[in-house]
Amino acid sequence: MERISIIKGDITRLEVDAIVNAANTTLLGGGGVDGAIHRAAGPGLLGECRKLGGCATGEAKVTKGYRLPARYVIHTVGPVWHGGERNEPQLLSSCYRTSLNIASDMKFGSLAFPAISCGVYGYPVARAAGIALSTAIDFLKDHDLPGKIIFVCFEEEVYGEYKKAMLKCN
Repeated sequence: MERISIIKGDITRLEVDAIVNAANTTLLGGGGVDGAIHRAAGPGLLGECRKLGGCATGEAKVTKGYRLPARYVIHTVGPVWHGGERNEPQLLSSCYRTSLNIASDMKFGSLAFPAISCGVYGYPVARAAGIALSTAIDFLKDHDLPGKIIFVCFEEEVYGEYKKAMLKCN
Protein backbone atom coordinates (compact mmCIF):
# COMPACT_ATOMS: atom_id res chain seq x y z
CA MET A 1 0.00 0.00 0.00
CA GLU A 2 2.97 2.33 0.45
CA ARG A 3 3.42 2.27 -3.34
CA ILE A 4 -0.11 3.65 -3.93
CA SER A 5 -1.32 7.18 -3.25
CA ILE A 6 -4.54 9.07 -3.90
CA ILE A 7 -4.44 12.79 -4.57
CA LYS A 8 -6.86 15.49 -5.64
CA GLY A 9 -5.51 17.41 -8.59
CA ASP A 10 -4.87 17.78 -12.30
CA ILE A 11 -3.25 14.73 -13.91
CA THR A 12 -1.84 16.87 -16.75
CA ARG A 13 0.49 18.64 -14.30
CA LEU A 14 2.18 15.59 -12.78
CA GLU A 15 5.86 14.91 -13.31
CA VAL A 16 5.74 11.12 -13.60
CA ASP A 17 7.01 8.62 -16.11
CA ALA A 18 3.51 8.17 -17.53
CA ILE A 19 -0.05 9.29 -17.07
CA VAL A 20 -3.02 7.22 -18.15
CA ASN A 21 -5.60 8.75 -20.44
CA ALA A 22 -9.23 7.68 -20.13
CA ALA A 23 -9.62 7.70 -23.91
CA ASN A 24 -12.35 6.82 -26.36
CA THR A 25 -11.90 4.09 -28.97
CA THR A 26 -10.63 6.51 -31.64
CA LEU A 27 -7.83 7.85 -29.38
CA LEU A 28 -8.36 11.19 -31.13
CA GLY A 29 -9.39 13.24 -28.11
CA GLY A 30 -12.72 13.98 -26.53
CA GLY A 31 -14.11 15.54 -23.37
CA GLY A 32 -13.10 15.31 -19.75
CA VAL A 33 -9.62 14.07 -18.91
CA ASP A 34 -9.11 12.92 -22.52
CA GLY A 35 -9.60 16.43 -23.86
CA ALA A 36 -7.51 17.95 -21.09
CA ILE A 37 -4.59 15.60 -21.84
CA HIS A 38 -4.77 16.28 -25.58
CA ARG A 39 -4.88 20.06 -25.01
CA ALA A 40 -1.96 19.99 -22.57
CA ALA A 41 0.17 17.67 -24.73
CA GLY A 42 -0.33 19.66 -27.92
CA PRO A 43 -0.80 18.60 -31.53
CA GLY A 44 2.02 16.05 -31.52
CA LEU A 45 -0.10 13.73 -29.37
CA LEU A 46 -3.00 13.78 -31.81
CA GLY A 47 -0.62 13.12 -34.70
CA GLU A 48 0.83 10.05 -32.99
CA CYS A 49 -2.61 8.81 -31.92
CA ARG A 50 -3.82 8.97 -35.54
CA LYS A 51 -1.18 6.35 -36.41
CA LEU A 52 -2.34 3.89 -33.72
CA GLY A 53 -5.59 2.81 -35.37
CA GLY A 54 -7.76 3.25 -32.30
CA CYS A 55 -8.02 1.01 -29.27
CA ALA A 56 -10.54 -1.55 -28.04
CA THR A 57 -12.36 -1.23 -24.72
CA GLY A 58 -10.25 -2.71 -21.92
CA GLU A 59 -7.02 -2.42 -23.91
CA ALA A 60 -4.24 0.21 -23.83
CA LYS A 61 -1.66 1.81 -26.12
CA VAL A 62 1.25 4.13 -25.34
CA THR A 63 2.49 7.40 -26.88
CA LYS A 64 5.02 10.04 -25.98
CA GLY A 65 3.89 12.81 -23.63
CA TYR A 66 4.90 15.74 -25.84
CA ARG A 67 4.32 18.99 -23.90
CA LEU A 68 3.14 17.22 -20.75
CA PRO A 69 5.45 16.94 -17.72
CA ALA A 70 4.90 13.16 -18.01
CA ARG A 71 7.21 11.46 -20.49
CA TYR A 72 4.52 9.10 -21.81
CA VAL A 73 0.75 8.73 -22.05
CA ILE A 74 -0.90 5.32 -21.79
CA HIS A 75 -4.29 5.52 -23.48
CA THR A 76 -6.92 3.08 -22.28
CA VAL A 77 -10.59 2.79 -23.17
CA GLY A 78 -12.91 2.19 -20.25
CA PRO A 79 -16.35 0.65 -20.52
CA VAL A 80 -19.56 2.63 -20.69
CA TRP A 81 -21.74 1.73 -17.69
CA HIS A 82 -24.85 -0.26 -18.63
CA GLY A 83 -25.77 -1.51 -15.16
CA GLY A 84 -22.92 -3.99 -14.83
CA GLU A 85 -24.40 -6.69 -17.05
CA ARG A 86 -22.08 -6.19 -20.05
CA ASN A 87 -18.75 -7.23 -18.49
CA GLU A 88 -18.11 -3.68 -17.28
CA PRO A 89 -16.19 -4.76 -14.13
CA GLN A 90 -13.91 -7.10 -16.10
CA LEU A 91 -13.33 -4.49 -18.82
CA LEU A 92 -12.53 -1.78 -16.28
CA SER A 93 -10.11 -4.06 -14.45
CA SER A 94 -8.49 -4.85 -17.80
CA CYS A 95 -7.91 -1.12 -18.41
CA TYR A 96 -5.87 -0.92 -15.24
CA ARG A 97 -4.09 -4.24 -15.75
CA THR A 98 -3.08 -3.57 -19.38
CA SER A 99 -1.87 -0.08 -18.45
CA LEU A 100 0.13 -1.49 -15.55
CA ASN A 101 1.62 -4.16 -17.81
CA ILE A 102 2.79 -1.49 -20.26
CA ALA A 103 4.28 0.53 -17.39
CA SER A 104 6.08 -2.53 -16.04
CA ASP A 105 7.36 -3.61 -19.47
CA MET A 106 8.64 -0.10 -20.19
CA LYS A 107 10.23 0.06 -16.73
CA PHE A 108 8.30 3.13 -15.57
CA GLY A 109 8.96 4.04 -11.98
CA SER A 110 5.84 6.16 -11.60
CA LEU A 111 2.38 6.03 -13.12
CA ALA A 112 -0.72 8.20 -12.58
CA PHE A 113 -4.30 7.12 -13.26
CA PRO A 114 -7.47 9.17 -13.56
CA ALA A 115 -10.84 7.75 -12.50
CA ILE A 116 -11.40 5.72 -15.68
CA SER A 117 -15.02 5.55 -16.92
CA CYS A 118 -16.33 7.70 -14.04
CA GLY A 119 -17.17 10.77 -16.12
CA VAL A 120 -19.39 10.74 -19.17
CA TYR A 121 -19.19 6.91 -19.33
CA GLY A 122 -21.25 6.84 -16.13
CA TYR A 123 -19.48 4.14 -14.10
CA PRO A 124 -20.48 4.41 -10.41
CA VAL A 125 -17.48 5.98 -8.69
CA ALA A 126 -17.48 3.77 -5.58
CA ARG A 127 -17.51 0.59 -7.68
CA ALA A 128 -14.89 1.92 -10.09
CA ALA A 129 -12.59 2.98 -7.24
CA GLY A 130 -12.77 -0.49 -5.68
CA ILE A 131 -11.87 -2.12 -9.00
CA ALA A 132 -9.05 0.34 -9.66
CA LEU A 133 -7.44 -0.13 -6.27
CA SER A 134 -7.87 -3.90 -6.02
CA THR A 135 -6.44 -4.37 -9.53
CA ALA A 136 -3.43 -2.20 -8.71
CA ILE A 137 -2.83 -3.92 -5.36
CA ASP A 138 -3.00 -7.36 -6.97
CA PHE A 139 -0.62 -6.27 -9.74
CA LEU A 140 1.95 -4.87 -7.32
CA LYS A 141 2.13 -8.19 -5.43
CA ASP A 142 3.97 -9.72 -8.41
CA HIS A 143 5.70 -6.70 -9.98
CA ASP A 144 8.42 -4.31 -8.84
CA LEU A 145 7.46 -1.68 -11.41
CA PRO A 146 5.89 0.76 -11.41
CA GLY A 147 7.34 1.66 -8.05
CA LYS A 148 4.69 4.32 -7.44
CA ILE A 149 1.05 4.47 -8.56
CA ILE A 150 -0.91 7.67 -8.08
CA PHE A 151 -4.67 7.83 -8.44
CA VAL A 152 -5.49 11.42 -9.38
CA CYS A 153 -9.01 12.63 -8.64
CA PHE A 154 -10.11 15.89 -10.22
CA GLU A 155 -13.32 16.25 -8.22
CA GLU A 156 -13.81 16.17 -4.44
CA GLU A 157 -16.56 13.52 -4.62
CA VAL A 158 -14.31 11.16 -6.60
CA TYR A 159 -11.41 11.79 -4.21
CA GLY A 160 -13.64 10.88 -1.25
CA GLU A 161 -14.80 7.64 -2.87
CA TYR A 162 -11.22 6.61 -3.67
CA LYS A 163 -10.17 7.29 -0.07
CA LYS A 164 -13.09 5.15 1.19
CA ALA A 165 -12.17 2.36 -1.23
CA MET A 166 -8.55 2.46 -0.03
CA LEU A 167 -9.68 1.98 3.56
CA LYS A 168 -11.64 -1.12 2.50
CA CYS A 169 -8.51 -2.53 0.82
CA ASN A 170 -6.38 -2.23 3.99
